[in-house]
Amino acid sequence: MLDRVDSDQIEMAGRSTRPASLLQAMRERTKALHMTAERTGIVAELLRGRGTRGAYALLLRNLLPVYEALEAELLRHRDTPVTGRIVRPELHRVAAIKADLAQLGASDRPLLPETIAYVSAIRDAGAGSGHALLAHAYTRYLGDLSGGQIIKRILARSLNLEREALSFYEFPAIADIPRFKDEYRDALEQAGAAMAEHDIVVEEAATAFQLNITLSQALQAAAGLGT
Repeated sequence: MLDRVDSDQIEMAGRSTRPASLLQAMRERTKALHMTAERTGIVAELLRGRGTRGAYALLLRNLLPVYEALEAELLRHRDTPVTGRIVRPELHRVAAIKADLAQLGASDRPLLPETIAYVSAIRDAGAGSGHALLAHAYTRYLGDLSGGQIIKRILARSLNLEREALSFYEFPAIADIPRFKDEYRDALEQAGAAMAEHDIVVEEAATAFQLNITLSQALQAAAGLGT
């Protein structure tokens, strides 16, 4: 799930042959994929309140290596002038996911091939300048801060999950999530202004969304949901 698209900004960008910013370009490129991500796979099942504890645990188990790869690659580039602008340890999810899996007693859930492909793509994005990591951070973290907060409330209600099992959606180091999201968007814009290869990052955002969709659909099937 991703940061919501500002329809007015998209309309304005559509009148120009060149997107106004990196953030705007990623939003426009991934608009249709964003809608697909919300309406299919395990994410759609969770949003409809049709998840199970087992399905949630399977989701977390398969997101863990994704975040391990993303956060390791981001930290590797933390001192660089572009990618370093969006490295925010308060967003890191690895410890939170591990805590949830321990709470659920579900650390032994299987990893799917789609997860391995996702991890490989993130490592490829971290190669060289690492600028393509901006797309993966945009896709995952702004989604966690936006739609993830909705999923948290639904999971707490539909699965009767205690807060200790929902650490993935908790950001104790962020006092004001809306303000932080604005600051993170600004950081993405600043990073975009400091580099030339916008097209590569924009296309990587589409790739990141498609990886999420593919994994979500595979997790839905593996969990036996929607059948």
